[in-house]
Amino acid sequence: MGRIQQLSKNVINQIAAGEVIERPSSVVKELVENSIDAGATRISIEISNECRNIRVADNGSGIHPDDIVLAFSKHATSKISTGDDLYNIHTLGFRGEALASIISIAKVTCITRTKDYDYGTKVVCANSEVEHSKTGCAVGTIMQVEDLFYNLPVRLKFLKSERTEFAYISELVTAMALSNPKIAFELKNNGKTTLKTDGISGVEGVIKNLFSKDLFSKLKPVDKEDRLSNISIKGYVSTPDFTRSSKKDYHIFVNHRTVKCPVFIKAIDMAYRNTMPNGKYPFVVLELEVPPEDIDINVHPTKKEIKYKNPNQVFNFIRMSVESGISSWDTPPKPNNVISFADKSVPKDENGDADIDASSVNTIKFTKALGTYDEDEEETKAPFTVNKTSTTYAAPTPVTTQQSFIKEELTPKDKIIGQYKDTYILIEVEDGLEIVDQHIADERYIYERLKTRHSPESQLLFVSDVIKLDDKEADIIKNNLDKFEKFGYGIEFLNENEVIFRKIPQMLSKYAPKEILADILENIEGDIDNLEEKILITTSCKAAVKANTPLNLFQMEEIISRWRTCKNPQTCPHGRPISKIIPHHTIAGFFMRQK
Repeated sequence: MGRIQQLSKNVINQIAAGEVIERPSSVVKELVENSIDAGATRISIEISNECRNIRVADNGSGIHPDDIVLAFSKHATSKISTGDDLYNIHTLGFRGEALASIISIAKVTCITRTKDYDYGTKVVCANSEVEHSKTGCAVGTIMQVEDLFYNLPVRLKFLKSERTEFAYISELVTAMALSNPKIAFELKNNGKTTLKTDGISGVEGVIKNLFSKDLFSKLKPVDKEDRLSNISIKGYVSTPDFTRSSKKDYHIFVNHRTVKCPVFIKAIDMAYRNTMPNGKYPFVVLELEVPPEDIDINVHPTKKEIKYKNPNQVFNFIRMSVESGISSWDTPPKPNNVISFADKSVPKDENGDADIDASSVNTIKFTKALGTYDEDEEETKAPFTVNKTSTTYAAPTPVTTQQSFIKEELTPKDKIIGQYKDTYILIEVEDGLEIVDQHIADERYIYERLKTRHSPESQLLFVSDVIKLDDKEADIIKNNLDKFEKFGYGIEFLNENEVIFRKIPQMLSKYAPKEILADILENIEGDIDNLEEKILITTSCKAAVKANTPLNLFQMEEIISRWRTCKNPQTCPHGRPISKIIPHHTIAGFFMRQK
């Protein structure tokens, strides 16, 4: 091993630059954050030369002429002064590493002026050397970075295509515009403007500008505050029927800082659980405000990571706030003195409940069987078949499905047109024609009601199939009998690999236990995480009215009125959208009508 020697200032800065400056977007991030910290209300970013030339201009406070050389020195900053300040950060930057790192790997020219001086300062930097002189300019700062990585050919080699690198920059500026709606941003690529905000339209205006008005119409506002803990959250989240194919549109900020925060992301995922298909994600723009002393952003040089003093508290606050946002479904107002029940208007009693005996209502009876939900599945099979070698299954006396739910608060009667393909219910609504999938609408209602009931009604079985299980299936059931019991299933082991059902949920009384258990095990597929949820989803799916089932008007009205009461009526527990509205103007336009 050679002798130890002191590295040069430039080499030290290049090593540090490897942590702070990963690619061109890293330079944009550091310079724009400086502009924001300087109080700028207008920031212009221009990109050229395959993203190796970067110009950031702002109308911020500028750099004092006496501080200009120090500004480009390592660990020199105006944003903190003592170690205690690391736990009370109010700015985006604070390390004092960015400018020193940038001038070690690029040619940099800075023109800046403060309001207290009639002249500005021009700084030319290369290889960590700084030269400055007086110049005329407006108040603010212009940072011109050229030939990024010119002296680091290895780093230059690993840059992606110009299109890819600019995509990173565009994504970054989009995030900064969303988290700083009071700042007017403009982004240009080779002289062409690709992004622009006005700084006066708020987050709503930024979303409409950078994305679309149509997208904004799919968003619900989130605005919650915990005064005791002094934390708050604001922004917008998409309804569950509007999905993205990745989490790229999780625009999340903590104290105006873009972060990669597992706590934040997990809270969003949990809020949308069982409302979206697998592999689909929402669009969210959320800004979390937390007291600076309750977070630590001094975790990584890029400041993307964050630690919370009370992560569980933050997680639950975000989750409940998002759930509140996506559950704000506009339902028709309930009438003051009647509840619509099929073709009958039923007076309410003095407590506001329907004055009617549930048993007197002709409720829906469902007789066909269904496994896990599949819209392409043929649903014409018999309720169940019995293996000749198994004990005969005797179906109990027929009962009406969901009988115990009849006295729910129902919405006023929808104007139902009819059924399409014995699967979709057509409804005339104020905005146009609403098409509702009858199976998944009913499934969502049953799912939510079962989830809130502490002791679901069960049907005792006189005789049951003897169901044979493999070792893995037997272990799952044996170790989770309490979870099955919670949802109305009574399972008894005859031996290590054979079970019978003593009871099943009343709503599934038409189905063979063998078929029910097969569906549950298929839904689990060896993964016992969230087992209770999977049992609940399977139960709801089997109990719901099937596709390809003819319904009379009363049955359709009851399905729709119960579905309207759901907390999350947009999607079924599998995440499939339940309804689609075709706007009236679209229909009228097709027929060339003005109205």
